Amino acid sequence: METGFPQADAEADFLRIRRRQVLSRLAAWLRHEPDDVSEILPFDEVVAALGRTGERRLPGVQVVPLDTIVGSVDRAADFDRWFRPRSHRSRERWERLARARRRGETVPPVDLYRIGGLHFVRDGHHRVSVALALGLRTIDALVTEVTTRVDTDGIVRRGDLITKDLRRVFLDRVPLTRAQLGFVEIADPWNYAELSETVEAWGFRLMQSEGRFLDRATVAQRWWGEEYEPVVHLLREADLIGRRTETEAYLTLACRRYRLLRTHRWDDEVVETLRAHPS
Repeated sequence: METGFPQADAEADFLRIRRRQVLSRLAAWLRHEPDDVSEILPFDEVVAALGRTGERRLPGVQVVPLDTIVGSVDRAADFDRWFRPRSHRSRERWERLARARRRGETVPPVDLYRIGGLHFVRDGHHRVSVALALGLRTIDALVTEVTTRVDTDGIVRRGDLITKDLRRVFLDRVPLTRAQLGFVEIADPWNYAELSETVEAWGFRLMQSEGRFLDRATVAQRWWGEEYEPVVHLLREADLIGRRTETEAYLTLACRRYRLLRTHRWDDEVVETLRAHPS
C-alpha cells in the first residue's frame, strides 16, 4: 500500500522487488529449473552467437517497451532476467531513482542496444529496474541498432545462444539467404555441423563433376536448388518425413542413403530402399 510519501514508498518498492527476486529464485530451485532461466542475457555473448554485421545510432529519443529489455552490456551479475536487484548493494541508488520517479521528476533516457526486437542496457540499469518495479510499460531511450547475421527469434534464455551460435557457424560454411535459413529447422543444434559436412561433400562432388572451383556461396545456392528442395519434395511425396522437420528428414535419409547404397543419387530405387529400412 502506498503512503503518499516518496521516501517511504521508495523504500517499500525496493524491499518488495527484492523479496520477489528471492522468492523467484526459491521457486526456480523447487521446480529444478535450469539456472539460466532467470539470468539476464549478456550482450557480448548474444552478439558473438548471432554474428555482428554493423550498427547505427537511431535518431532522437525512442520509446521502448520495457518487456523487450532482456539483457545487459556489463551488469548481468547485478540483476535477474526481470531487472530485479540480486542484492542490497545498490539500494541507496535504486531508492533515490524511485523517489525521483514518484515525485514526477525528469529522468534521463537510458542507453540501449537493439538487436532485432530485443534490447540490452548499456547505461541505465537502475532506471529500467525502477520503471519495471513501478509497473511502467515503456521507457525513453537512446538506441543503437545492431545488425547480425542470424536473427534473435527463439532466444529466451542463455542456453538458446548455443543453437544460435551453431546456426551462425553453419551459415559461415553454407551461406544461405536469411529466407532460406528460416526453412532449415533442426531440433538438435549439434546436427548443424553434420548438415554442413553434408553440403560441403555435395559441393565437392559437384566441383569434381564440373571440373572447376566453386565458392561457398555458389555451392550453397546450387545445393539448395538442385539437392535440398527437390529431395525434400521427393521425401514429402514418399511419406518419409514423419514427425521430424523436413531438414531432419533430409539429413537422416541422406546419411542413411550413403551407408546403405554408397551412392549420392536420389531416384525411385533409393527411395524404396530407404522406405524398406526405416531404422
